[in-house]
Amino acid sequence: MGILEDIAGGVVFNILNMARGEPLAEALNFFIADTIKVFLLLVVMIFLVSIIRTFVTPPKVKKLLGGSKEGFGNLVAALLGVPTPFCSCSAVPLFIGFMEAGVPLGVTFSFLISCPLINEVALAMLFGLFGWKVAALYIGSGLVIAVAGGILIGRLDLEDEVEDFVKKIRSKKIEEKKLNWNQRLKFARLQTINIVTNVGPYIVLGIALGAFIHGFVPIGFLADIAGPNNPLAVPVAVIIGIPLYSNAAGTIPIVQALMDKGMAIGTALAFMMSITGLSLPEMIILRKVLKPKLLAIFVLILAVSFIAVGLLFNALLA
Repeated sequence: MGILEDIAGGVVFNILNMARGEPLAEALNFFIADTIKVFLLLVVMIFLVSIIRTFVTPPKVKKLLGGSKEGFGNLVAALLGVPTPFCSCSAVPLFIGFMEAGVPLGVTFSFLISCPLINEVALAMLFGLFGWKVAALYIGSGLVIAVAGGILIGRLDLEDEVEDFVKKIRSKKIEEKKLNWNQRLKFARLQTINIVTNVGPYIVLGIALGAFIHGFVPIGFLADIAGPNNPLAVPVAVIIGIPLYSNAAGTIPIVQALMDKGMAIGTALAFMMSITGLSLPEMIILRKVLKPKLLAIFVLILAVSFIAVGLLFNALLA
């Protein structure tokens, strides 16, 4: 994505003649680059996911996950999320697709949790920067969070907290339909336009908040308030990470910088988890299909889980 940074830098530093290093200039540079990047990602991912949905049909998904027992189904769903290149941008079409297939709510959440948290690029970078022990602990804790979180949501009997239009889709009798490529592309195009139009303005607000923090809250300040000597370091790091937006691979260099400033590894990784798995843009997108109560429970479960993992990492890797 270096081209996007070059474009943003050209606008801010060449056209607007703003000085490098100034908080407002850095915030604006971040906002322009991330807005372009997120919307490109949003369009591409929703379009690709929508096409994939025409092949991975509800009957096939239901056959794989619909009849799975609690625990096993959650584990399979979480493992499916590891190699799946989906991010928060694809949360709505994925959620609807799982509901169409009759997959239990808790199993669906196991998949949604593992997707943004764990991927092969992030694991390779973690292994290269921090070694196999950190990489193994990260993927292990991510899978535990996905499985346990899905089981808990499944046991809370929250089916009524899904928006009505999703339940109507689920109640329909699903038949296997053979589509040609023109029909698949048309379906993907309509899905993309609809979702981007609905969530676009809210995502811009989320990025603007992230840009403000990026420009006006220096890394040194973050390391000071969430450093190893602060008993509330992990919860503070998780709270600060929620408004930000990035994928796991893009966050790892920030984690390394924070650790270089003195932040404990568990605190830094909890911060990374909150950005990738609990970001404000993802919560805005998920609000389209989840009622406030279920969304709040989802946020609470993940926040508590990330804090626990951060504390565990700090204890094991001190």
